[in-house]
Amino acid sequence: MSKLKAQLSIDRLTSIRRYLHQNPELPEREFGTAQYIAGRLNELGPSRLLEGVGGTGVIAVFDSGREGPSVLFRAELDALPIQEDNHFEYRSNKENVSHKCGHDGHMATLLGLAAAVSQKPPRVGRVILLYQPAEEIGAGAERVLEDPRFEELYPVDYAFAFHNLPGFPLGEVLVRKGPFTAAVQSLIIRLEGKTAHAGEPENGINPALAIADILQTTKKMSAPEPESENFAILTPVHVNMGGLAYGVSAGYGEVHLTIRTWTEEAMRKLSARLLQYLSDLALSHGLRLETEWTNVFRTNRNEGEAVDIIQQAAEDCGFAITVRDYPFKWGEDFGAFTQRFRGAMFGLGAGVDCAALHNPDYDFPDELLKYGVRMYKRIMEIILE
Repeated sequence: MSKLKAQLSIDRLTSIRRYLHQNPELPEREFGTAQYIAGRLNELGPSRLLEGVGGTGVIAVFDSGREGPSVLFRAELDALPIQEDNHFEYRSNKENVSHKCGHDGHMATLLGLAAAVSQKPPRVGRVILLYQPAEEIGAGAERVLEDPRFEELYPVDYAFAFHNLPGFPLGEVLVRKGPFTAAVQSLIIRLEGKTAHAGEPENGINPALAIADILQTTKKMSAPEPESENFAILTPVHVNMGGLAYGVSAGYGEVHLTIRTWTEEAMRKLSARLLQYLSDLALSHGLRLETEWTNVFRTNRNEGEAVDIIQQAAEDCGFAITVRDYPFKWGEDFGAFTQRFRGAMFGLGAGVDCAALHNPDYDFPDELLKYGVRMYKRIMEIILE
């Protein structure tokens, strides 16, 4: 048994988690993180170890050599562009970069599962452990799915992931059949008119009134009530127009929106409606319109059988279970996998008093590691044993 196998206790996982926390990397730049993870996985003797998948992604395959289901578990490699406001010993050593979504804890949890599989391989089938890049910008999942080396691992019979959830009791398992997280995508709206003297704005085309119309109309398009089948939130996140030149009437402006719906179908309909409105608006104001979609997160569509397995695992582990009435409003890139494979995402409570995700003082609770490892291990056992 290797040294790492013998030492992957909760204390060792805590040490790994804190190392990852101290050395965060932004989406598409997770080179050091991926190298570190690959090193730890390699010591556990997987059947295959793939690096650079979909960019910086890492995949470890533990194959029993016998026919059976293939089960994928996913963690995320990337951190956020947020300055950490904590002062403990393992605080981020990088300015304006920190693990404020708990991906450090998700990675350590998956290493805990890797150690368990290494010590007790499945009797049948395969376990696929994926460390996905660029989750925070909604790009990494599709890049992994499009990588020919990932496609060589097909079929994937089940896919699972969890997210830690501050504000809920530590270790509580949150589940839901159907949408678990929202479909989210962002739209960049560019409006080009014509600059003019600020004293003679009639000689130019200023986008100000069109921008004002966009801000008012998108608010009216929102239906923020979670029980509404037309649920939608359109949020302005950035507006830019002209420059600090007081003698010049602006001739260019931008509006950036983030759009959320419960389903992919609702997103398609709302997007088409929004683009038609923008086209008509630009035409009426004499503006040239350009639009660009970015940061696209597919809804996590939890398949019924996969959710039943999660619930059974939680019951077997003796963990509390809460069935959600509505999806969570945030986006999660794992949705690209649940759109393609039978699978589900579940939540693990990070503690009622835990700081909120994406907050400067957030830190993944080390106590949650044992809950995540036990859940993943039991899910694997239910399917493969």
